[in-house]
Amino acid sequence: METFLEEHEVEMLAFIEKIVNIDSGSYDKQGVDTIGEILKRNYKDLGFHVIVEPQEEYGNHLIIQHKDAINPAIIILAHMDTVFPEGTVSERPFRITGNRAYGPGVIDMKASHATVLYAIKALISEGYEGYKNIRIVLNSDEEIGSPSSRAIIEREAKGKKYALVMEPARKDGSLVSSRRGKGNYTLIIEGKAAHSGIEPEKGRSAIEELAHKIIQLHELSDHENGISVNVGLIEGGSSANTVSDHAEAQIDIRIKEMEQVELLEERLEKICASSDVAGTKISLEGEMNRPPMEKNKKTRALLRIIQDVGDEIGIEIEDTSTGGGSDASFTSSLGVATIDGLGPVGGNAHSDKEYLEIPSLVERTLLLATIIERLTQRTT
Repeated sequence: METFLEEHEVEMLAFIEKIVNIDSGSYDKQGVDTIGEILKRNYKDLGFHVIVEPQEEYGNHLIIQHKDAINPAIIILAHMDTVFPEGTVSERPFRITGNRAYGPGVIDMKASHATVLYAIKALISEGYEGYKNIRIVLNSDEEIGSPSSRAIIEREAKGKKYALVMEPARKDGSLVSSRRGKGNYTLIIEGKAAHSGIEPEKGRSAIEELAHKIIQLHELSDHENGISVNVGLIEGGSSANTVSDHAEAQIDIRIKEMEQVELLEERLEKICASSDVAGTKISLEGEMNRPPMEKNKKTRALLRIIQDVGDEIGIEIEDTSTGGGSDASFTSSLGVATIDGLGPVGGNAHSDKEYLEIPSLVERTLLLATIIERLTQRTT
């Protein structure tokens, strides 16, 4: 398969250029659906059935499986959206400098779509059967927490033995074997407005109350045990000479283990149960929207298989943990053996310096194709 992929490297790069040069931010339904149509055509040309899960607000999701597949044991996850707003492509389109390719979403994760597509092409070309043992879910809203696709991912993952998630490999080539869980909360404070010069004593400052709460919330962080609580955005007040009657904060919470959720939520509720500034009212909204991806027994076993495959084809496989979220958390929490970071190597995702290491394209596509075939041999 390596020779096939080497012969098609230029074609793979042209495919990546094509989809990178289409804006497809999470809220750009038209752009994401354009990416989806391109991928849909390519998979249909290979004999795959494509089910479209239509969405009104976000791009449509795709569920893809070969026409001869029967109860595949492997689910592959990849997202079609990026974090970049419409117009980014016109400002900095795809380009190649030396051994790196640049452009919005090039590594997170448009190069991964080439990896999956050409891994399948390689399997078909070489007469392997692994492409009949996969079900692919391409979603459109991963970058904003998968609000419309989580249920679809969880539905499609049920009964699967392995989950291969196509987020990019780390800069050093490591795969991802664990991720912290993530929660998003909004803290809303209601106070009472008053003129800060004439009658400040009649006011009840929502901003002052929020300041107390921010300190208390940050004290919940326990970095040694993988818990972090961060108030990342705040707003409030109407003018400098008015005691604020409203303040609001956006809170990001990360956890290492699912068992940490209950105690953390109890502490959140306790903080918000009473006011430090008399006369203010507090409400807390939100939830833990991504469970942690834990490095459990099943994941360790899958990692060993992948490392063995890497040894055979000459790629040393290391793994790492990360605080960032991905859809791998959903499959992992269902008890499916899950490994993430199976895309090509690159870095600086979500920035204007985002890049793909071009030499990793063939090797990581070969790795994915060989993993699919190896796992197929173990499940048939």
